Amino acid sequence: MAFRNSTNGYHTDHALADDDGQEYETLIVQGRGKLEGVSYHSDPAIEDAVRVILKQIGENPEREGLLKTPSRVAKMYAELTAGYHIDPDALINDAIFSVSYDEMVLVKNIEFASLCEHHMLPFMGRVHVAYIPNGRVVGLSKIPRIVEMFARRLQVQERMTVQIADFINQRLDPLGVAVVAEGVHMCAVMRGVKKAGATMVTSAMRGVFRDDPKTRSEFMAHIERA
Repeated sequence: MAFRNSTNGYHTDHALADDDGQEYETLIVQGRGKLEGVSYHSDPAIEDAVRVILKQIGENPEREGLLKTPSRVAKMYAELTAGYHIDPDALINDAIFSVSYDEMVLVKNIEFASLCEHHMLPFMGRVHVAYIPNGRVVGLSKIPRIVEMFARRLQVQERMTVQIADFINQRLDPLGVAVVAEGVHMCAVMRGVKKAGATMVTSAMRGVFRDDPKTRSEFMAHIERA
C-alpha cells in the first residue's frame, strides 16, 4: 500500500481538519445523532438550478424522463450531505464506558460514500479505525456513524481521514488512534485521467500509533488481511 500519511513523518497538515469548525455549527440539527429514519426533502432553489443545468447541456427539462429529475436531484443532495446536520453529542449519546482494557480495538472494512468537493462526484471505499483505550471505550455502532458523519458531506479524502481520527481522539482521549481510508474517486474514473483501477489511500495516526512502530505495524497487519 502507498500512503499519503498525515502524521507519520511523511506529511503533516492539521489545517485539513479545521474546515469542519464553527462555520458548520449552524447546520447541526440538535438531537439528531444518526441518519436512519431521516426523511429527505426537495429544495426549490436546487430544483431551479438543475433545470438550468439541463437546459445548458442541451436537454429539455419538460420531457417525460426529466420532469421529476430536479426534485430527485435535490433530495439526493439532501441525503448525500446529511452529515452536516448530525449532532456529535447526540451521536455519542453517552455511549462511552469505563473498561479495564488497554489493547487495540479495531473496526475495519467500514464502507463509506462521499462527494468530492472539487467536482461533486462520488468517491467511495472503506475505512479502518483503531484505538488503544485509556480506560474508556465507545459503543461499537458509534465508529461507523462517526465515519458516516464526516463522509456524508462535500469532502476531500485527506480531510475526512484526519477528521475521523481527531474526533475519536478528542472524545475518548485514548492512548492512540489510527485511521486508514481507501477510496475510488469518480472524478478520476469518469473524467480527466480516467483510471478506473486507481485507489487512493490516506492515513492519520495519533498517539502510540504515531510514536510506536510496533503498534502501527500491528494495525497495518490487521487491515492488510482485510
